[in-house]
Amino acid sequence: MAKPVKIMETVLRDGHQSLCATRMHLSDMLPQLAALDQVGYKALEAWGGATFDTCLRFLDEDPWERLDTLKSKLKTPIQMLLRGQNLLGYNHYSNDVVEKFVQKASQHGIGVFRIFDALNDVRNLKVAINAALNCPEKPEVQGCLVYTISPVHTNDTFVKLAKELQEMGCHSICIKDMSGLLKPYVAEDLVKKLKSELDIPVELHTHCTSGFGHATYLKAVEAGVDIIDCALAPFSSDTSQPCTETMIRMLEGTEHDTGIDVQQLTPISKHFLEVKKRLIKEFNLKGYFDINPNVLDFQIPGGMLSNLANQLKEAGMEDKYQDLLDEMPRVRKDIGYPPLVTPSSQIVGTMATFNVMSGERYKMVPNEFKDLARGKFGRTPVPVDHDFLTKTLHIAESDIIEDCSVEDAKAETFDQFKAELIGKGFLNPTDEDVLSYALFPQVAEEFFKKHYQSITAYRR
Repeated sequence: MAKPVKIMETVLRDGHQSLCATRMHLSDMLPQLAALDQVGYKALEAWGGATFDTCLRFLDEDPWERLDTLKSKLKTPIQMLLRGQNLLGYNHYSNDVVEKFVQKASQHGIGVFRIFDALNDVRNLKVAINAALNCPEKPEVQGCLVYTISPVHTNDTFVKLAKELQEMGCHSICIKDMSGLLKPYVAEDLVKKLKSELDIPVELHTHCTSGFGHATYLKAVEAGVDIIDCALAPFSSDTSQPCTETMIRMLEGTEHDTGIDVQQLTPISKHFLEVKKRLIKEFNLKGYFDINPNVLDFQIPGGMLSNLANQLKEAGMEDKYQDLLDEMPRVRKDIGYPPLVTPSSQIVGTMATFNVMSGERYKMVPNEFKDLARGKFGRTPVPVDHDFLTKTLHIAESDIIEDCSVEDAKAETFDQFKAELIGKGFLNPTDEDVLSYALFPQVAEEFFKKHYQSITAYRR
């Protein structure tokens, strides 16, 4: 009996985020959108993650206009990665900001919302999931199991989380293995358990950082996974996803045959190979990363590895790279074994960097690290040691949140962000402009200054 596997293509988002610091321009995508649309992908991931920030900060592009352009040229569903109550930023946002963002993203063309929380705290997913479920465009709403390994994480705990997400109304479940930690036989067991307990499709997302990627996909496919995330050859492997062409050929002639004609991908991949070469030169990027099985210890996601290596290179501190990788698991243990994915990966990574640079652990402690430790972002898998909070991090007893939920966060509302933006002289902002400003105030303000015809005139 045929059980064809579907492919979600990541070349337009996670592929270049993992290997080229998210620097792909819209103009690099346009020549191949028609061809990508004809392949037969389940979806094309092209928005969310770090793309929103990078468009404004480095590429001088409006992310909303990018999405409009993609929507006008694609019939294949456009998928985005959304960080639950964090949206695409690094803080918890008020419920009305989350709801407005999801509504606008759907209106502009998002057909699949992949929604996750860095701590797997479902309370941080509730508002975004409900907002997506209520969009009139009826997008697919996918809940994530942020995969990690630790003394307290097991396949059974992930199955329990998946069942909660299904009960919340999610249309599908994604095993989000952002650091390539999922071993092939563990994947087989996890997928079998999920398929036996769920009534909705299961998708698997991994990275090749550890070297497991393609083997993990094969065992997951044999266990019944419905969808796998792949990247076209030039933007695959290393810290990115397994290769699209490889997986198609691997499954050819089997009951899991994807039905995709691999030959039609050759010219598309040739185009993106040239794009990759140009991006490496334009932004002085490394562009490739060796397989590192020790990722099972430091657990840094692929996209963060590429950015981290680039930042260290720019700062002339490449010799500190291994010290930083060694410090990451120590900091993660101190703070309760959170999965390392945005924003927790950046928070833990920054703390580890400060520890290594200063030569003394926790001499300088960023406020974001204190917030994660004291419970502002939600429950950590293991409660953080009380003495560590009060004596090492010097957090006051009154600031420790015993049972944090998103309702505890006193975040600015949409109307407050709008008033703030108008107060800066931008008198006619759209809802999209307000949302851009809410997520990245300084970056968006600089972008608006460049693109408004005058400070009081709407730019479009």
